[in-house]
Amino acid sequence: MCGRYASTRSDSDLQAVFEIAETVGDEVPPSYNVAPTQTIRTVLERAPKHEPESDAVRQLRSVRWGLIPSWAKDAKIGSRLINARSETITEKPSFKKAASRRRCIIPADGYYEWEKRDGAKVPYFLHEQGVLAMAGLYELWRDPTKADDDEDRWVWSATVLTSPAADALGHIHDRSPVVLPPELRASWLDPTLTDLSEVSELLAAIPEPRLEPYEVSTA
Repeated sequence: MCGRYASTRSDSDLQAVFEIAETVGDEVPPSYNVAPTQTIRTVLERAPKHEPESDAVRQLRSVRWGLIPSWAKDAKIGSRLINARSETITEKPSFKKAASRRRCIIPADGYYEWEKRDGAKVPYFLHEQGVLAMAGLYELWRDPTKADDDEDRWVWSATVLTSPAADALGHIHDRSPVVLPPELRASWLDPTLTDLSEVSELLAAIPEPRLEPYEVSTA
C-alpha cells in the first residue's frame, strides 16, 4: 500500500513536468510526510469550470487524499480509501465510476513503506529519478451539510492505485503504487477513454516500476 509519501516539488516544477494548462487551488507546501486526509496536488484532465462543453484541459488541482464516493453519507469513509487495488477498480462500487471517467496522477518524490524485521517495522523510502507519477482516481462528493451557494459544498478527493509489488520490492511490502511511465500518462488521463475493459487493458500495459529503496530513520 502507500500510506505516506514525500512531495516537495513546486507548482512550477509540476507544471513543466506534466505540461499543465490550468492550475486550480492554492499551492500546497512541501512535505516529506504527506498523510491521509491532507490536501495534495493531483494532475487530471477536465473541461474548465465555466466552459463545461469545451475540450478537457490538463489541470494541476488540490484535492483531499482519501476518496469519498459520490454516494457516501459523510466524508469519514475517505480515510479508509487512501488506496485502491488496481485489479478491482473496474468492479468495486467505490471506484468503478471514477475508473471510467475520473482518473488522475498523484505526483510524488517517493513514498515510504515499512519492512517487518526482527519484531520491528523498519521504514524505507522508495523513489526513482525525477517525479514519481502515481496512478490515481478522483471523485467529487456533495457535502449535504453545506448550502447550495457555498463554494465549498463540493469536496474533491483522490486515491492512489496499488498493485502486487515486484520481486525487488516484495520483501519490503507486498503492494506498491502503480507508477505511470511518461508514454502512458496521456492515455491514463484521457477522459474520453470510458470503457472499463479498455481501462483494464491500459492497467495491464503499465510496466513494473524500477524503484530504488533505501532505509531511513523512524523520524
